[in-house]
Amino acid sequence: MALTHPEFTIGIEEEYLLVDRDTCALADAPKGLMEDCQSRLQGQVSPEFLNCQIEIGTRVCRTVADARDDLKRLRATVADCAARYNLAPIAAACHPFADWRNQTHTDKDRYNTLAGDLAGVVRRMLICGMHVHVGIDPPDRRIDLMNQLSYFLPHLLALSCSSPFWQGHDTGLNSYRLTVFDNLPRTGLPPRMESYGEFERSVSALVDLGVIEDSSKIWWDLRPSHQFPTLETRICDVQPRLEHALTLAAITQALARMLWRLAIRNQRWRIYDRFLVSENRWRAQRYGVTEGLIDFGLGEIVPMGDLIEELIDLLDEDAAFFESLAEIEGARDMLRSGTSAGRQRQVYADALQAEDDPDHALRAVVRHLIEEFHADL
Repeated sequence: MALTHPEFTIGIEEEYLLVDRDTCALADAPKGLMEDCQSRLQGQVSPEFLNCQIEIGTRVCRTVADARDDLKRLRATVADCAARYNLAPIAAACHPFADWRNQTHTDKDRYNTLAGDLAGVVRRMLICGMHVHVGIDPPDRRIDLMNQLSYFLPHLLALSCSSPFWQGHDTGLNSYRLTVFDNLPRTGLPPRMESYGEFERSVSALVDLGVIEDSSKIWWDLRPSHQFPTLETRICDVQPRLEHALTLAAITQALARMLWRLAIRNQRWRIYDRFLVSENRWRAQRYGVTEGLIDFGLGEIVPMGDLIEELIDLLDEDAAFFESLAEIEGARDMLRSGTSAGRQRQVYADALQAEDDPDHALRAVVRHLIEEFHADL
């Protein structure tokens, strides 16, 4: 039997918040704004659950270089359309001072159903994530790699943290978004499964009962996509900086190929209990890149700088295959400059020291996020 070589194509989905350029407060997307975006971007843009959100998705890309061109075009177009209404997009997982109670959800059948099914829990979903799809066939291989790739989800989360503030307060967490998202059912780390058939049977058990209509209502941190022949990572906070988003996508793509290389040699990454990986997930959520993660093989907490260097070495062959070494090495820059959560806190502290006005400092954070969104366009 000929060896099936997965395509490892990638697609990136991002959710943005719309803010008023003058007040820095959240703003609902005007009908004309969405029409402008959809006219210029066709099927690559859509409204999200809340009226103040907008979602984009790249085309299917073979390399991160291809994804850069498409993602830059998408971000620039949304920014240009928003500017006509004195609005600006920000790519942060939480708005620093908005109140979720004041938001309204988009009037679409899917979102109306969600609002009815999930009640008060879904109303708090004032959060934005970044999803990376990697094309993997056959389906059983998708499940096998899902089991192994779960180990690295905390590493991706730690690098991506962009949500330290919630409703005007510093939460002390680097990714507060996950605490909100985890209130939904069918979230968190994926369970270990033996085959795609097992996944389908589990989904069918809920569909047959009318609990969900399809697997798109399963919101694990990593899942087989309902729509595409891909594995979809969903754990990352959205990134203010374009290049940081591409680094996370490059690492995800290379990890999938590295694990596939092991599999075709009858090897695999050790699969640790979900309980243990969840501890690293919490550490990433709480500390970002500042406190390190547990290396269960060593039985030690290892600094993120060491873990990233190990990861870059581990992915060397795959980075060469995809010509994405520069993007993967961008993780070093993310460590040096800190995550978005750290940069937001620094902007807040500097503004507070200058003017001793918490509201002014929070608006300064939003203006910083607007600048970061536009920096790479």
